[in-house]
Amino acid sequence: MDSNRLVLLRELADRGSVAAVATAWNVSASAVSQQLAALQAGIPVPLTVRSGRRLVLTEAGEALAVAATRVEEAKALAQGAIETFLERPERAVTVSAFHSAGYALFGPLLARVEGHVLVELADADVAHDEFMSLTADYDLVIAHRLAHQPEWPRIRHVVTSLLVEPLDIAMHEHHPLAAQSTIHPRQLAGERWISTHEGFPLAGVLQHIAGLAGEAPRVAHRINEFFLAAQVIRTGAAIAVMPRITAAALATDGMVLRPLKGEPLVRHVDVLARPDSLALPSVRLVRDALRELAETVGAGPG
Repeated sequence: MDSNRLVLLRELADRGSVAAVATAWNVSASAVSQQLAALQAGIPVPLTVRSGRRLVLTEAGEALAVAATRVEEAKALAQGAIETFLERPERAVTVSAFHSAGYALFGPLLARVEGHVLVELADADVAHDEFMSLTADYDLVIAHRLAHQPEWPRIRHVVTSLLVEPLDIAMHEHHPLAAQSTIHPRQLAGERWISTHEGFPLAGVLQHIAGLAGEAPRVAHRINEFFLAAQVIRTGAAIAVMPRITAAALATDGMVLRPLKGEPLVRHVDVLARPDSLALPSVRLVRDALRELAETVGAGPG
């Protein structure tokens, strides 16, 4: 059994399509299909099945994808042993984060690991169900999910918790509700809202608040980037849901954050990684640095 063909199953599971695997590997889609067919020829049970226009893994395919993860982890452990012997990493550690987490953690992370390991950073703010697939391109993926959303699958990935972050209501400092220390959800009826785009975690929070308020939210603007949303809030034109810790620096120049009364809203901020990525000492060093920084950020004001 060719281990490189096994890896294709994991890539297909993470990236979602033959075309996406082909693009990432810089080969044609037909070449990927041929390799999958060659792997299938040696296995007496189906590994993939058509679901609409997509090719997805069967239960047997998923089992072999897990096995492929273990093979890659063993290779990475060998590479890690070389890194340890040479006392230097062979390559940079790649890290992606959604915007507010990157704003809070990227700068301190670079300062903390300077002189120990090279880090390459990227912003990747995607819909909830796309975070896991980013582990195919980055060693460490900083992701977030709401409390009511299912936990990240751990069959082929490692999940490290960074923060359980409260979510507040962002509003202009002269908004009538800003004088209160907490806000009851019913007081938010009739407000004009800034929401994230559909599919992004905080859009679900707004729907939850609307249910508590007893009416559908009046979404005036759809803005994913908190820096842009803050500028709109500072005009007094709308309010929004924002994270208390990673967006704390935005609560200036007329914008304030207020918690909901009796309704603790939170999101989970986690690091997602493939086991073979974490087999490298340099990747573990960066992951541990992120965990330590998150503890510092979480213990800060607010």
